[in-house]
Formats: sequence, C-alpha cells, structure tokens
Amino acid sequence: MQQFEPAQIQAVLDQIQATDWDDITEQLHQHGFAKIERVLSQQQCELLKHAYSQAVLYRKTVEMQRYRFGRGEYKYFNYPLPNLIERIRHEVYPYLVPIANAWFRVLKLERVFPSSHPEFLQQCQKHGQMLATPLILKYGQGGFNTLHQDLYGEVYFPLQLVIVLSQPNIDFTGGELVFTQQNPRAQSKAVVVQPQQGDMLIFTTQFKPEKGSQGYYRVNIKHGVSPIHHGERYSLGIIFHDAVS
Repeated sequence: MQQFEPAQIQAVLDQIQATDWDDITEQLHQHGFAKIERVLSQQQCELLKHAYSQAVLYRKTVEMQRYRFGRGEYKYFNYPLPNLIERIRHEVYPYLVPIANAWFRVLKLERVFPSSHPEFLQQCQKHGQMLATPLILKYGQGGFNTLHQDLYGEVYFPLQLVIVLSQPNIDFTGGELVFTQQNPRAQSKAVVVQPQQGDMLIFTTQFKPEKGSQGYYRVNIKHGVSPIHHGERYSLGIIFHDAVS
C-alpha cells in the first residue's frame, strides 16, 4: 500500500495526544476497556481496507473456520509495518505503560514494562517472539469471532487496540464487540460495545485487577465479535507484543 502522508499521521498523533488519558486510565481500571472516538478518518479507514487485498503486506492468513475460531479471515502484517500502524503502536504504548505496571504490581506479577515500545519489543525478541502481530480482520454475512485472548508467547502486554474500519449500520449490521468478565466463584458478565468507523477501543488482553476485601484479585476477560447480519466488517487490531509464529 502507499505510505500515509506525514500530515495524515500527524493528525492521528495529535488526536492521541489530545486525549484525556486520566479518563481513559479510570475507564480501563473500572471496566477493562475504553474508547477514543474518531482517531482515524474515513479516508484512512478506506485505505487500510483496500490494503487487505495486497498480499505482499502480510506474513500469514488465517481462515477462522478451519481452527474453530469463528467465521471470517484475518491477516497478520509483516515487518516493516505500514507507517501509520507503526506510529500508532509506538505512540500509544507509553500512555498505557503506567496502567500495565500498576496492574502487574497489585497482582504481584514479576514483570516491569519499559517506557518505550522498542525496548519492550527487545524483551519479546529475547524470548523468540519476533513476528509482527498487528492484523486486519474481515467478516462477511454470518461471520463472527469466538471469545478469546490474544497471547502469542511468554511475553505479553496486558492491553491492546482495535480500530473499526467499517461503519456500523451502513457497511454492516450486527458485529458488536463482546467482552466477558469472569470473577472468581461468580457467573460470567457480558458487555457489548459498537464502536463507530475510526474509533479506537483500548482493552485488556487477558485480565484486569479488582479490589476485594482481601486485597486485589484477577478478573479474567475475553473478547469476541457477535455475528454479522448483513454486509462486511473490517477492523484493525494492534497488539503490542510480537509472536513466536
């Protein structure tokens, strides 16, 4: 695909920098997810959707039905990433590091995340995780994604991003993001979210801490996509850790 113009990238970075990150932090602590509206323009979303057909950009294609992951297809980008995706990955990461370190600290997990994303990728590389994980997912009518967690090796970052590239109720219907929260010794709780085209959703990769009477405990969270009723739904997933395979 053509690289994005510097002015286009700067507009996205300005939007990220103008975000109320204190509010985002509070939402992540409370709910395990938070939304930033209109991070990408319609034009940028359309360019990324168009890039789905350019095979040279990708290292791996997964047919979801084959592995019982759902119904649809996704493709992992290869390095080097498209410049817009690389900049978003590097620029958002430092805002999330304090949250990640706070979660690991209160849950007494032995990992400290470095302040910059390139430093974190070096940690991944030391554990054999060297393959890019950002991806584009495509669902047609009847497509869906089963509840899951995006872990690709021993090293993982506890937060990730998704940007919806299609417009709900115009390009597709259905296709809501679904989160399930499993508290110890309790029934699962489900939450449904429908971001608009260009919105960025930040959410937990595996768990978030919850404070109880005996201190903090882990609440496991999975995510998926409900069935598409009509049309096609594209989304861009940005995961901060790299993969073994």
